[in-house]
Amino acid sequence: MKNYKNTLFYIVIIGGFSSLMYFIVLHGKNLQIGKKIISLSSGENHWTAFLSSLTHNLKHPLAILLAQIITILFVAKIFGWIFKKIGQPTVIGEIIAGIFLGPSLIGMYFPEFSSTLFPKESLPNLQFLSQIGLILFMFVVGMELDLKILKNKAHDAVVISHASIIFPFALGLGLAYYIYNSFAPEGVEFLSFGLFLGIAMSITAFPVLARIVQERGLHKTKIGTVAITCAAADDITAWCILAAVIAIVKAGSLVSSFYVILLAFGYVLIMLKVVRPFLKNVGEIHASKENLSKPVVAMFFLTLLLSSYSTEVIGIHALFGAFLAGVIMPDNMKFRNLFIEKVEDVSLVLLLPLFFVFTGLRTEIGLLNDPYLWKICGLIIIVAVVGKFLGSALAAKFVGQTWKDSFTIGALMNTRGLMELVVLNIGFDLGVLTKEVFAMMVIMALVTTFMTGPALDFINFLFRKNEDSIPLEISNISKYKILVSFGNPDKGRGLLKLGNSLVKKMNNNASITAMHLSLSDELNQFNLEEYEDESFTPIIKESKQLGQKITTYFKASMDIDKDIVDVANKGDFDLLIVGLGTSIYDGTLLGKILGFTTRIISPDRILNKVTGKEKLFENSPFDERIRFILSKTEIPVGILVDKNLQKTENIFLPIYDLNDAFLLQYAQKLIHNSNAQVSILDVTGVVKKNAEIRELIRAIEQKAPNHIQLLNERAIEKNPFENIDLVLISISSWKKLTEEENNWLNNKLSLLIMKA
Repeated sequence: MKNYKNTLFYIVIIGGFSSLMYFIVLHGKNLQIGKKIISLSSGENHWTAFLSSLTHNLKHPLAILLAQIITILFVAKIFGWIFKKIGQPTVIGEIIAGIFLGPSLIGMYFPEFSSTLFPKESLPNLQFLSQIGLILFMFVVGMELDLKILKNKAHDAVVISHASIIFPFALGLGLAYYIYNSFAPEGVEFLSFGLFLGIAMSITAFPVLARIVQERGLHKTKIGTVAITCAAADDITAWCILAAVIAIVKAGSLVSSFYVILLAFGYVLIMLKVVRPFLKNVGEIHASKENLSKPVVAMFFLTLLLSSYSTEVIGIHALFGAFLAGVIMPDNMKFRNLFIEKVEDVSLVLLLPLFFVFTGLRTEIGLLNDPYLWKICGLIIIVAVVGKFLGSALAAKFVGQTWKDSFTIGALMNTRGLMELVVLNIGFDLGVLTKEVFAMMVIMALVTTFMTGPALDFINFLFRKNEDSIPLEISNISKYKILVSFGNPDKGRGLLKLGNSLVKKMNNNASITAMHLSLSDELNQFNLEEYEDESFTPIIKESKQLGQKITTYFKASMDIDKDIVDVANKGDFDLLIVGLGTSIYDGTLLGKILGFTTRIISPDRILNKVTGKEKLFENSPFDERIRFILSKTEIPVGILVDKNLQKTENIFLPIYDLNDAFLLQYAQKLIHNSNAQVSILDVTGVVKKNAEIRELIRAIEQKAPNHIQLLNERAIEKNPFENIDLVLISISSWKKLTEEENNWLNNKLSLLIMKA
């Protein structure tokens, strides 16, 4: 009765008010008399009006900005993914994406498309939006600086850092003296031109350096700590110098800039002595997600904006204010983590690519159309590399580092990345750099960042004695070694249970290593150890419940699949166990570019779930990740499809051909270590025909009577083994079973798919 009342009420309300609106519109037409209303009578005019309206909408500033953002993000992701695959930081790819979309390529060969997508009148909107992204990014950079580490390592770090600044700064001034007459803009003093070239030569990209240190597993080593500390000290010093340089350039002289610098010093003093203690008290009270209310978040963001606004008004650029606001944030790790998570995704994923492309739109490599210009460009690169690399390396050697560590520090400190582009754009906006010099300096930033990875590899090659990418505690193990590689900690528990069931009674003759790799661009240097602890806590807890000792291995990785293979092969393991997940984009180019994870369900599985026809493997063959691991590993691999695997007491092992005989060794391990019952299905009669396989089965039976049985049926009826815990099957046999669509291979069975 209630449903009828609701329906009647709905009809009366909708119908009644619709009639009222129609009545008002009908009588409202009488008001048009004398208003000179133009009406369209022909279909052609209506179509023309529609096209005109559509064209107008496409040219609206908001529509253009949204189209630019969509294009920039898509192209930046593609180039970032490409450069990531060749072992370079994604920032390099995103910078190249900007140059690709700018006048150097798209603008040169497709000028009409470029002028439509990036009309000159739209560029200020793009610039301001990218500046907001930079402000948020510099805020994160400031928060990621761990001042406690800086204090503990201050002496060595300051010596190396300041040497790595003063040496290239001096060379940059010398270079400015050489090229001033030919390349300085009209009306720009030598002091301004020389100072900007000096600071551009001496900058280091702290975020990129921190990522590289993570990816190479150096963050827990002495050299990694020293490098990050040096970069942190370098960042603070360089930004202070840059603020002074901007003040001098804007003021026009050293004397005039004194007032600006004095005002800036007062601002820094207030931030450190007044604002910082206040924020520290607030941070201690609101250090958890539950306590971090929206008004508190608003207060901290207001601090960021006020700091940026103050430095912009003072005359030392808003980015310095954002950086200092990040530095004075409360030291509480949990608090900084929360804020970094809130800000980082928006700044890094959405807004920073806009800055890269805006820089690319300014970079006209085509202006370097003369051999002399390329000679100057080469000279700039040489001065930058010699100044930063040698300055850092020699200083590191002087304070007691080995030659290998000194060269490593030099190579890392020579990384310029995004920070260089920030300095160059400031110089370009102030009119200190011409378009030609700007293009040369952008190329220098790309080259010095690109060369960091190869330089580190070359240094490791030169000093390769006793070097190994695998931790010593892993490589020293000389037993039956199982490597369990997990992404999701909860799924890792199932993998660990399986590994334990293969070795639990082998006492000290076997070991299990639990490995977790995470993409480096999803981590920040500040919370790396906390993230590692969170990832391994469920695994360590499970290992204690199982009574299984494990070795843990964590690494921030640029290419997880490749690193899994490298560790498995170089660690001399006997078995690698990984989990299988399905994704809507797994195994596709788009999935790799967009970075979607296995948390997203496959559309096939959604459809099959709705229709009630879901089968275990609708993503056959394996996705790209599994195929890569299978093709590159030199050891046996087990792929676990975990359907809530709790125990391994009843094992089902189908044999299709002679190649499946290797599975019997794993069946034997399960029987010995887990007291398992193994049922072998002779699917094609190959066991019956082959005496060697029968002998292997008989040998197992003699060692463990009543624990193994051979089924001779050539076909299996629907679900004959209700108590099966795990299906042990080879890859080739699994593919045959899925092709035949055997009914017993249902959703409830956990599988271990093996590659010999």
